[in-house]
This record gives sequence, C-alpha cells and structure tokens, in this order.
Amino acid sequence: MGDWLAPDLLFDGDTLRAGMALWVVDGQVAAIAPVLPGARRIKGTLTPGYVDLQVNGGGGVLLNQTPTAAGMAAIAAAHRRFGTVAILPTLITDAPDVLDRAADAALAQHGKGGVAGIHIEGPHISVARRGTHAERFVRPLDARTMAVVARLRAAGVPVMITLAPEAVAPGQIAALVGLGAVVSLGHSDTTAAAVRAALAEGAGCFTHLFNAMSPLLHRAPGVVGAALNSAVPAGIICDGIHVADELVGLAIRARPGPDLMFLVSDAMPTVGGPDRFRLYDMDLHLENGRLVNDEGSLAGAHVTMAESVARLIGVVGVAPLAALRMAVTIPARVMRLPLLAQVVGRPCTDILQLDGDWRVAGTLSGLVAGQSAV
Repeated sequence: MGDWLAPDLLFDGDTLRAGMALWVVDGQVAAIAPVLPGARRIKGTLTPGYVDLQVNGGGGVLLNQTPTAAGMAAIAAAHRRFGTVAILPTLITDAPDVLDRAADAALAQHGKGGVAGIHIEGPHISVARRGTHAERFVRPLDARTMAVVARLRAAGVPVMITLAPEAVAPGQIAALVGLGAVVSLGHSDTTAAAVRAALAEGAGCFTHLFNAMSPLLHRAPGVVGAALNSAVPAGIICDGIHVADELVGLAIRARPGPDLMFLVSDAMPTVGGPDRFRLYDMDLHLENGRLVNDEGSLAGAHVTMAESVARLIGVVGVAPLAALRMAVTIPARVMRLPLLAQVVGRPCTDILQLDGDWRVAGTLSGLVAGQSAV
C-alpha cells in the first residue's frame, strides 16, 4: 500500500524540518506528515532535486555543437547523475540558424527527461563583456530572435534570455516580458542607470553575478552595483573560481531581502564527460579544476549544483536552509515552475538524500529499494 520514510531532516521546498515523514506509493511521494510509529528511519536530509537554469553542456555534449532534442536529453541525463533533476539547456551566442535548431529541440524535448525549458544566453550582449562568446555572432536584439521566443512561448516552453541593456532598443525588453520570457541581464558593460531602466521594463533576473558585467566601483556602481541593490534575483556560480567564496557570501548578505540569490553551474560538457571539448574554433580543457582555452584563459565552468550546495554550506558558511532554497526554490520560482520546489507528487527519482556534509548520497528511489547510491 505504501511506505513511510522518516529522514533526519526534510526540506520540503519551503522549510527544513525534523520529525516529518514521506508516504511513498508506487514510486511517488503521496504525502508528508509528522512521523508516526512504524516509519522507517532514514539518515540524512531529503530534498527535491536541484534546478539549474544555466547548463551549457554535460556528458561530453555541448548544446551549441549539438542543438538537438537528443543533445538536450544527453546533457540533462549527465547532470541528473549528480542530483540536478531539472535544467535549462543553455545556448550561448551563435549564428541565427543554430538558435533556430535549439528552439526546435526545446519544442521537442520540453518536459522530458528533466528539460524544463531553454536559456538563450546572447547573442544580444556587449562585445566588451562577451567573455568566451564569439564576437562575430554578437548583434543587437532583432526580429528573428523575437520570433523564436514568441514561437517557444506560444507552445508553453519556459524561456530565459540573457541580454545586455545596451544591445536592445527601448520597449524590446517589455515586449519579451509580454511574451512570457524571463529577461536576465548579463554580459553587459553598461551603467547602473541603464540597468534600472531595463528593470523598469520588466527584466527579472541577473546572469552569473560578477562575471561578464561592469564591476562595482565607489563612483560607478555598474551592473554589479545595480544588481545588488535591486529586488530581483541573481544567479551566481559557486565553484571558488568564478567568484571568490568571500564575495559569494558578501553578495548574499548585501541583497535587500532574502531569496534574491540562486545557484547556477554554468556547466560545460566536461561535467560527466571527457576533460576537453571544442567551442567555436577553440579547444577547451580542464587544468587543475579550471576550464581554460589554449591561452590559459578561463572559459566556462566545471562544477555541479551538488558541489555548489556543499561548498555554499561548508566553505562560504551559508545556512543549509538558505543554500537549499538557492538550489531549488528560487530557481523554480524565477521560471514560474512551482512543482520543481515541491516534494508531494514527485517521483522518488526526483528526491535526493544528502549526507551529513550536505553531499548527494542517493535518491529516494534508491532508499525505497534498500540502496544508498545514486
């Protein structure tokens, strides 16, 4: 009929509680209730699986190189092995036909295998802050991209689009928001005033805070300063490389309210794959945990959401509840996908078991089967 399992702690997408049990029926969580006699005790913490809104690749697959439904499925499968159950496959700046193919893939794969939508990161960005994005593809926001977003949204596919305020005309951000897209500001060299104007049009997010944006200076707050002072969420990479651990903690404390920071991996194909891959005409490889090009410049991230959560708690010093909300609740809220931050109604494969060091030890499906590994 079912099985009651009582973990040491349960993160239900809202709070972290002791003394609660999950009722599992036919491989799915049917209910949550206070622990009753007879419930099977489970070590560690149970939590909904992680939600990553910026995933360039995984399992040896880069979306830009393989903008297909199969490519998206392979990337999602690679990250699921490490506890991420929902992703936005992310296409960085590229030719218009590559974006068209990625949109076709998102239409075909949406809702399957953990593909929750698509993140279009560029090409409407600043050349000065393009990072590893190819300059030859950078261009102002145009009707072709607007049509792609409209097509995706008409089919109900969640869309995040990263752009720079200086790459759009007045009213274009509002038009994207009107289509139901989440406009995220990033790869920008603009002023705080321009950011505030973009926020007034409805931009609702910032892309990998600190990276690829004008910095915070005492007389020129830039994109970073405007982001920290705003009331909209910002993604951040917590790998100890892209942003110093001290600055991750400082950014969280500097925001004007809670739940305004969330984790992203910005992962490349090396997660769950070989230690090198090709992007555009560049060869990228892992070197001492860093992804670099042949010149030794940083080029993408090699980290999982699971590693980021453990680092956020163990190194940065963020409270476990806040860290789990940054990996589950807030990204789900940003994309208006509340089910991803719930436990009840989810398959056991979507519920993680975390050990005492907040690392992924398995899934609820493994526990039901009497196992302990992912």
